[in-house]
Amino acid sequence: MAQIKFKGNAVHSEGNLPKVGDTAPNFTLTSGDLSSKSLSDFKGKKVILNIFPSIDTGTCAMSVRQFNEKAAGLDNTVVLCISKDLPFAQSRFCAAEGIENVVTLSDFKDNAFADAYGVKFADGPLAGLLSRSVVVINEEGKVVYTEQVEETTEEPDYDKALASI
Repeated sequence: MAQIKFKGNAVHSEGNLPKVGDTAPNFTLTSGDLSSKSLSDFKGKKVILNIFPSIDTGTCAMSVRQFNEKAAGLDNTVVLCISKDLPFAQSRFCAAEGIENVVTLSDFKDNAFADAYGVKFADGPLAGLLSRSVVVINEEGKVVYTEQVEETTEEPDYDKALASI
């Protein structure tokens, strides 16, 4: 269990992020066309997991925009933007914003992803949603960077995440 903050108040996640050097846990999430996508679908690529509570909040939306912009020129790299939002909401947002360089995936069906990555809020006003986190996975499927943002209302450290690639 990790302690983080939401608007300055202590909240907790139900687990902990995988450690650098660990093999990244596989997962299956739902994409915008309602098909299933797994981490194994991106085997051989560098993968950035941009994990957040809801695409309909300012900070979460900004993280999707920032990774969309910053990932555009990265070779052999995919950014997966993951939340519990319905795939329809994720697709609507990306279409309205002209976002084309990230893949949105939803963990709305179950908590398998949240449990495997230790990112589900255990308490507080966002209980049940995913805590703002970034996990970077190399081509061999190993975790090379993690950040569980200490204050949920703040953006992740994009530069450190991208530098780990």
